[in-house]
Amino acid sequence: MIERKSLGIKYFAVLIGFLRDRQGFLEEVRQGIRLPNKIISLLVCSSLFIAAYGGIIGAYHSWMQAISSAIKLPALYLITLLICIPTLYFANIIFGSKRTFAQHLALVLTAVSVTSVLLFSFAPITLFFLITTNNYQFLILLNVFIFAITGFIGVSSLYQATSLVLEQDNEGSKTRQKILKFWLFLYAFVGSQLGWTLRPFFGTPDSVFQLFREREGNFYLSVIQAISYLLGIR
Repeated sequence: MIERKSLGIKYFAVLIGFLRDRQGFLEEVRQGIRLPNKIISLLVCSSLFIAAYGGIIGAYHSWMQAISSAIKLPALYLITLLICIPTLYFANIIFGSKRTFAQHLALVLTAVSVTSVLLFSFAPITLFFLITTNNYQFLILLNVFIFAITGFIGVSSLYQATSLVLEQDNEGSKTRQKILKFWLFLYAFVGSQLGWTLRPFFGTPDSVFQLFREREGNFYLSVIQAISYLLGIR
């Protein structure tokens, strides 16, 4: 029990070390120092933070939805990463990058970790509105906004990190910058659609618990409909 607790503290120490000294952390990634430890630590910590946020939004519906969302929300981020990271890795390799797959994975996990910490910091705000309002459409749009902001900051930190870790190889660096911009768009697009596929995370009021819903429409159409509802446009 004590050993597990000590291990958990070490995981969070790696995350805190990254948040406090990003340049030093990224320099170690560039040099390939303790990559397995960094990858596991960021993976564990980001999953726990995202799971906590998922549990809060799922509690709007029921305890079963809370458990479901606590599992599905981290899965959303990790499955999106698994789908998209081969594209980033092989495209960079083709255009001259000499960094390993583990270095690419550690880099992308830094972005997921930043996003997870920000989501966790927004958790009290989300909980406040869950308690004080029953407007389902408002809660959906509020969380779309939160996910968009935290996701944007996360991918922005990833873009900045690549200037230190991936762009040290001069050959093809400009091309790789263009590839990264395209990849960030791809990552956001895949993530939003996968989130739509894995829904519900909140659960519609007065409905029975559903692990998944039938595939219909898309994420962007749903956001437009929610905005129209709040504006009184039918």
